[in-house]
Amino acid sequence: MDEQELARDLGFLEAYTIGLGTMIGAGIFVLPSIAAEAAGPASMISFILGGVVSLLAALSLSELATGMPKAGGSYYYVNRALGSFFGSIVGWGMWAGLMFASAFYMLGFGQYLTYFIPMGSTGVAIAALIMSAILTGVNYYGVKETGALQNVIVIALIGLIIVFVAFGVLHVDTLGEFNPNGWGAVVATIGTVYVTFIGFEVIATSAEEIKNPSRNLPLSMIAAVVTPTLLYVLVMFVSTGTLDIDALASSRIPVADVAQQILGTVGAITMVVGAVLATVSSANASILSAARVNFAMGRDKILSNWLNEVHNRFRTPYRAIIATGAIILLLITVGVGIGTLAEVASFAYLVTYSLVHIAVIVMRRADPADYDPAFEIPDRFFLFPLVPILGFLACVWVLVQMRPLVQLLGLGIVGVGILWYFGYARDRAVREGLLGEAIAPTPTLSADGQGRYRVVVPVANPETERELLRLAAASAHAHDDEQAELIAVNVIEVPQQTSLSQDLEFEQERVQKQQYLLDEARDIANDLDVGLRTRAIVGRNVGDVVLDVIEEENADHVLLGWKGSRSTREHILGSNIDPIIERAPCEATLVKLKADQTHDNIEDIVVLAGEGPLAPVAARRAGEFVAATQGNARLTLLNVQRESDEAEQDPTERGEAVIEDVAEAAGIEFMDYDSCVIVADDIETTILDVVGEYDTICVGATRSGTVSQALFGSLPETIGEHASGTVAMVRGSKQTPQSIRDGLVARLTQ
Repeated sequence: MDEQELARDLGFLEAYTIGLGTMIGAGIFVLPSIAAEAAGPASMISFILGGVVSLLAALSLSELATGMPKAGGSYYYVNRALGSFFGSIVGWGMWAGLMFASAFYMLGFGQYLTYFIPMGSTGVAIAALIMSAILTGVNYYGVKETGALQNVIVIALIGLIIVFVAFGVLHVDTLGEFNPNGWGAVVATIGTVYVTFIGFEVIATSAEEIKNPSRNLPLSMIAAVVTPTLLYVLVMFVSTGTLDIDALASSRIPVADVAQQILGTVGAITMVVGAVLATVSSANASILSAARVNFAMGRDKILSNWLNEVHNRFRTPYRAIIATGAIILLLITVGVGIGTLAEVASFAYLVTYSLVHIAVIVMRRADPADYDPAFEIPDRFFLFPLVPILGFLACVWVLVQMRPLVQLLGLGIVGVGILWYFGYARDRAVREGLLGEAIAPTPTLSADGQGRYRVVVPVANPETERELLRLAAASAHAHDDEQAELIAVNVIEVPQQTSLSQDLEFEQERVQKQQYLLDEARDIANDLDVGLRTRAIVGRNVGDVVLDVIEEENADHVLLGWKGSRSTREHILGSNIDPIIERAPCEATLVKLKADQTHDNIEDIVVLAGEGPLAPVAARRAGEFVAATQGNARLTLLNVQRESDEAEQDPTERGEAVIEDVAEAAGIEFMDYDSCVIVADDIETTILDVVGEYDTICVGATRSGTVSQALFGSLPETIGEHASGTVAMVRGSKQTPQSIRDGLVARLTQ
């Protein structure tokens, strides 16, 4: 049985905005009043120190996440390194922390609504309850657009905050007494504001879905810490320098009140809208992460998998989402103060990160065979083990400074984790931890592979699988009989709200079908005498997954099944094959198979030999198909010329010259083939009539744009739709230009 893989769909920008979407939320809009009341202008120092504590945690998390990119983030790393006892503590702590944080965000949402609708604490709570219920429903039903919308919201919020700071620094009058309550209050305030820094943990919970994690994961984590730290300090500077401390501390909507002083009513309304969007975005991200932590705990038998069952219709972990939403509603209903909600969430994550720092030391010492981090804390200047040691001490230092009530509630959550372990998980959980290995580490060996000519073949339909693999084998054998290799790929597609591993856990029917297809692929490869590897992948988007496989395998060719036509919806929204054809750096072939046709009865193959750059690629592919029939098939190169009255080369001679050029460029000039030149006024109709006489047609992919194809169609698609034979639409290899974003990221990580 194939080991399941999870597709990597998130790049640097996506991972960065996931973290920033949680951190640029209620914290920056609500905490200025709470922090100012606790520590005055010196609360800026609290934010800076909170950022330092988070940066240390981000470095340890980055190493662990690139070494063990699994759903569950810190929970998984602690459970793997320290065992199920500590895993139970961290799992319950993370789940509780995310729920307390979500309740905090939702109350912040309700408070900012008071700008438009004057209401007391009860009204704020009702608004928070309604929005919490809506978000729970959105995640229950699995609305795909929430991820893209969150990216837009985050970018817009950063722009708003930059404008707020840019105008605000010009209005700063005086900060008054900088540290009115002493340095003890500054340290204690770190625990209050730390909830704003848990966003990078959301990145870690999605580690198994991040593309190129050695670069994108640590970079996105560090950026997701540094960016809000700077913004928080600047917002606090503007806020404490614009309003006096008493006015700021008593405000429910502090940033809007400051904006009122700086930019008037327009500025205040803009910040209120920003706050509403930010709090909703933050709560949504936290609910998603909570469901993933639930699943990771269920996978390790610390929780019952009953909680993680995937909905038959919506493909979401509906029970985990309902449980998370219900507890958020309960926290809001019982009237826990907004500051206390923030502090308890901070407490839970500070406990988690203290254990994360221990985990990275254990994993580095134990060095298990399956732990190979792409990013490591450098040994230079003793950064390792200095970073995790300082990080652990910093977390404990902040924890002991927090209010007794918060410590009591936080230790209560830890106690739940301990009691749950002894009452439920100890006899079911299988993770022993690696503390023993860390004490007495043993060396491990790693394996390496070698490169060869590879053809990637996505398989999804048992009826067409054999012929697709036959055609792929024909291409592979044409290059190197000894080293050629096929990679058969099958993808199970799941929505964003469901953890990839979670869908795999509860979709046995789809998994069994996937395994059947890949088992059949191996049998077919044995018959064809060609090397084959199979990859079973669970991902968000089939097209993106196949592109990732092409890149990872350094493939030379991808061959896909094709139905030969598009529905109206696919013309407008595109299909799974569109991104592959548009972006694959290797050669690509789309094949619409003729009903009941096999490679053994291919007799007549025709190639459209035009003047376009893809005609030689199509001719070469046709030559490969002919070779695979042991020369039994007849190959024809077809060129259609338009009648012309001008005094120029005879159309037939011109067509023959084009065919010769195509054959030479394709490397089949010495192959036995027929030339067919037809002169006609209506080229497209003529081509459609002629190719109908052949059982296999090879044509270069269109160069028309998406809009043109949607409005007017394209010749290859028209052939695919109307021809009764097998149609292969071929595109040559191409290199996609590097984007500005990728260029900047590559430069930063050199």
